[in-house]
Amino acid sequence: MSSIRLRFSVFLLVLPFLTAVSLYAQKGYGPSPEIREAQRRFRDNRFGIFIHWGIYSMYGQGEWALTYNGLTHEEYSKMAGGFYPAAFDAAEWVSAVKASGAKYICITARHHDGFSMFDSSCTGYDIVDATPFKRDILAELASECRRQGIALHFYYSLIDWGRDDAPRGRTGRGTGRTVTGSPETYFGFMKCQLKELLTNYGEIGCIWFDGNWDHEDGEQPYDWRYDEIYPLIHSIQPSCLIGNNHHITPYPGEDIQIFERDIPGENTAGWHSGGVSADLPLETCQTMNGSWGYCMADQDYKSADELIRYLVSTAGRDANLLLNVGPQPDGNIPAAALERLARIGEWMAVNGETVYGTRSTLVKPQQWGVTTHKDDRMWLHVFPDEVFRHVSDGIICVPYRGGRKVASVKPFRSDNALSFRQYEEGIFITLPEDMPRDVPDYIVEIVFR
Repeated sequence: MSSIRLRFSVFLLVLPFLTAVSLYAQKGYGPSPEIREAQRRFRDNRFGIFIHWGIYSMYGQGEWALTYNGLTHEEYSKMAGGFYPAAFDAAEWVSAVKASGAKYICITARHHDGFSMFDSSCTGYDIVDATPFKRDILAELASECRRQGIALHFYYSLIDWGRDDAPRGRTGRGTGRTVTGSPETYFGFMKCQLKELLTNYGEIGCIWFDGNWDHEDGEQPYDWRYDEIYPLIHSIQPSCLIGNNHHITPYPGEDIQIFERDIPGENTAGWHSGGVSADLPLETCQTMNGSWGYCMADQDYKSADELIRYLVSTAGRDANLLLNVGPQPDGNIPAAALERLARIGEWMAVNGETVYGTRSTLVKPQQWGVTTHKDDRMWLHVFPDEVFRHVSDGIICVPYRGGRKVASVKPFRSDNALSFRQYEEGIFITLPEDMPRDVPDYIVEIVFR
């Protein structure tokens, strides 16, 4: 091939990336039609499962075992030589997720310890090259997700506690690395891995970044080169969403806004400083117990009813719930987590219509619960404990001012009409005297004319 033809061929290969970069540089960047459609599907899904899994599971102390134990990265990395999750079965995992009613999985492709849970040509520190297991679990999971119709998202850490070329932030300072390498090398490594994740595993629904926050408060924000990384992702997979768990106002090019351990707008964890986006789909990530990675001492699991209410509460704020599980080092999902996934699935099988594909923009959250809506129907998700705490006369007010007339009000999946009155200031509904208290969510359906 002549040098002119070679240069032209290289130009054609990088043209999509150069075009994407130029679009990001333009003021007023907006999502492409492919991203807008992906955002709609993402909103409709409403429920996903987060999976934190890596060699840290062998410690049974969560995903930050490297820093919590004062270990050097050199000693910690030796754990890879013993990582052999013989019980891992992608079909069992995906089946449990599907049975829970969740529509997508987000798994840690690489966490802060730097270990890659996939076969990567960019490093030897991965599950195929550094462990006796020698299997690419992301490839197996991707294949099973396609077979069962579950979307697949990849978590990817921006920080790395082991590499000498990775930026040094607030965390991972005792791991023994010197930070003598070149940032250019590290960003080249990240781009290399992102290309692999977006090329070798089929359609990926989202790249979920974490670690932007890993710098001292008050310092100049570190340049993570999102103006290079984000266009690269969209150039390889135009419908792949980008999310970043940075707790601040979304940057241009991000397609969802993430809230860690917080329902959007509440900020009970105190981490979020950027408000709630009016344009982007929203997602809350939350643990079943108190840990992201497997922690054998943490058996303080939220009840299934509590998790169902949390799911409904996120939907009632027009957000998705990404509910975490931390598999054991042998590859099994803990029994307590499986039990709760099954219970949520039973509830969603009956009531999922009031969650999937809904929006919640007509009525703000109330003391008694939240609302979701779709087409000519609105569902009131009434939390019995809150009703008995805040409602003394059995009548709740739904401050709906949308102008449509109510045709009927009844318990969801029931033909028994409930008494109501509609005024300019809202809809007043009399709840039944025998409303059960032992359910996580009592649903009332309003049908509009």
